[in-house]
Amino acid sequence: MVPFDKLDQITQRFQFLEAKLATGAMDDFAQISREYAELKPVADQIAEYRQLLDDIAESELMLEDPEMKELAEDELQTLQSRVPEAEEALQLALLPKDAADARAAIIEIRPGTGGDEAALFAGDLLRMYQRYAEKQGWKFEIIEESQSELGGIKEVVANVLGQGVFARLKYESGVHRVQRVPTTESGGRVHTSAATVAVLPEAEEVDIDIPAGDIRIDTMRASGAGGQHVNTTDSAVRITHLPTGLIVTSSEKSQHRNREIAMQVLRSRLYDLERQRVDNERSADRKAQVGSGDRSERIRTYNFPQGRMTDHRINLTLYKLDQVMQGDLDEVIDALISDDQARKLAEMEG
Repeated sequence: MVPFDKLDQITQRFQFLEAKLATGAMDDFAQISREYAELKPVADQIAEYRQLLDDIAESELMLEDPEMKELAEDELQTLQSRVPEAEEALQLALLPKDAADARAAIIEIRPGTGGDEAALFAGDLLRMYQRYAEKQGWKFEIIEESQSELGGIKEVVANVLGQGVFARLKYESGVHRVQRVPTTESGGRVHTSAATVAVLPEAEEVDIDIPAGDIRIDTMRASGAGGQHVNTTDSAVRITHLPTGLIVTSSEKSQHRNREIAMQVLRSRLYDLERQRVDNERSADRKAQVGSGDRSERIRTYNFPQGRMTDHRINLTLYKLDQVMQGDLDEVIDALISDDQARKLAEMEG
């Protein structure tokens, strides 16, 4: 059943925002612009649906004209066949939106169980996301990276900039398991190891206010892979958020830039904590996904001997592991989005 009252409310709100933006300068321009951008696809879908209903009503009137009856019947049949699809598209547009979907994202990758092989796999995941970001036209900036002696990743934090990044990458949060023969394995045995991925929506200063008294800022010597000093200035910055104990570091060459980056990551982590607090269901979901990095808590398995990737949340298996590792993630992400939408639609109808 289409909620026409709700459609009217959305259309009126959209027209109000459109008129307000047309007047130009205003104090809350950024907020109005954001709401307008969020409502536009919904308003467009409503307009399309209403146009279809108007066309149907017009064709029904034409039935009364003997000369136009045959043409009107054909047209009416075509138009009515489009109604179910249009109603479904409208219901999807009306689904509650995650307020963070349009944002950029912070992605954090850490090895779980599996030692050196887990660190190497964490590096593979990093490259997979870099390639995916490149295909999407997003900007991928590594904020903090700590490498293992074999060239794997002990920890990496990156900023992914672009429109709607979080909407697509948020499904990547969780434990990723790999099954393959490590390069360090002489006996050719398949090993299983894991890495955790956490995707956080990027927070802005207006989202999270961090009082100066709540943080401690330490500077230290920046170091590269394997503890090699990349420069001799004390430029690296470590910020400790005293109320939560969260610690963020950044090791660019500029101390000023490091402070900016570390504050940005800290804001995003606090914003994510706040989102979890507000939404208990999401909090429980994220804990289950990210877990501790243990092999048993997994969302996805990458099986190299079989060339297979399986996403356990939706029982999707793709035999195109090489392409997936090259950043071809759209098929699995689209399937996860469809599954999420179907679940929300079922909840609305229930």
